[in-house]
Amino acid sequence: MPDLRATVADECVRYLEHLAGRVERAVRAVPRDKVYVKPFPFGNSVGHLVLHLTGNLNHYVGAGLAGTGYVRDRPKEFTDANPPSPDEALARFREAVTLVGRTLRNLDEAGWQAPSEKKEHPITTHFGLVLVCLSHINNHIGQMAYLVKQLGCSTDEPPVW
Repeated sequence: MPDLRATVADECVRYLEHLAGRVERAVRAVPRDKVYVKPFPFGNSVGHLVLHLTGNLNHYVGAGLAGTGYVRDRPKEFTDANPPSPDEALARFREAVTLVGRTLRNLDEAGWQAPSEKKEHPITTHFGLVLVCLSHINNHIGQMAYLVKQLGCSTDEPPVW
């Protein structure tokens, strides 16, 4: 029987992969020339949300847990006037997802329980940080679903939960 550490890592990675698939479906549901279009004068585009999620994962898990040295430019995630192509943005997002998966599977019990050095959220451990990151992706998937619809497109995704 697997230990709790392995079960937690596997379930978190499985859910992360599920969420990543939903992000990819949202991007691919929109014509390439509309991925970075904001349907409202406020808010975000689907593409900029992908850049934001990529930066978030690389910052909190990449730099914070894996020690990659990633330096985040959060404002640019939302304002990049020359963003990467949708395919490149998705490739970078998938690289971040792969890094997170590998990092989580390499955490031992002490690693999951280690104090989080990120103080932006009311969490205290690496496990809590992972929960916040997964919740954050899910939150932005909701925004993406709304943006996709406002752009006149559909992911053809049935209700998930």
